[in-house]
Amino acid sequence: MTLDRISGVLILSAIILALVAANSPLSDLYAAIHHAPIRFGFLPYQIEEPLIVWINQGLMTIFFVLVGVEIKHELLEGHLSNLRRASLPAFAALGGMGVPALIYVAFTASDGEALRGWAIPMATDIALALALLSLLGPRIPVALKVFLMALAIFDDLGAVAIIAVFYGEEIQVLPLGLATITFGAMIGLNRLGYARPLALSLLGGLLWMMLF
Repeated sequence: MTLDRISGVLILSAIILALVAANSPLSDLYAAIHHAPIRFGFLPYQIEEPLIVWINQGLMTIFFVLVGVEIKHELLEGHLSNLRRASLPAFAALGGMGVPALIYVAFTASDGEALRGWAIPMATDIALALALLSLLGPRIPVALKVFLMALAIFDDLGAVAIIAVFYGEEIQVLPLGLATITFGAMIGLNRLGYARPLALSLLGGLLWMMLF
């Protein structure tokens, strides 16, 4: 069994175990583990958040960085290296966001409270989708895997933008401004040919903190 297939099996197994635990007498224990406080850092600079926050904001950030690196490779010299191929997953993502939202609205139009959640079905679970594809191994063309990754990235970016616009509370101008400057600095270093791993890692960590 290849590493990709092992990863897919582990992800699907974890999903099944989580569903069983959340819908069984173990649900209280499951919730307690989710919200167990985890502390990182050194005194006096420490951050303490529940485990679920570290997973969503930490591990998933690393996951999307790895996916982004693979997508960048495909954009530069792979299956998405021309505009026509690169635009296909972007347009597919628009349909992938719009159609689920319309279906949700059709079923909840009579319930004003439920209707507020129209953006919930718009995002694609890229980790689950890639896990399912990995189980099929070499029977799945690389181009299909790349297309799905690109589609999910566009889909998630669109969903995040919609959540920020329609569901966000007060905009934190200072962190957002610093994040924009940091992101611009990363692009500038890359354009100047000074894309050193250490410099980009430090700036990437700062960018993550500004958006945390």
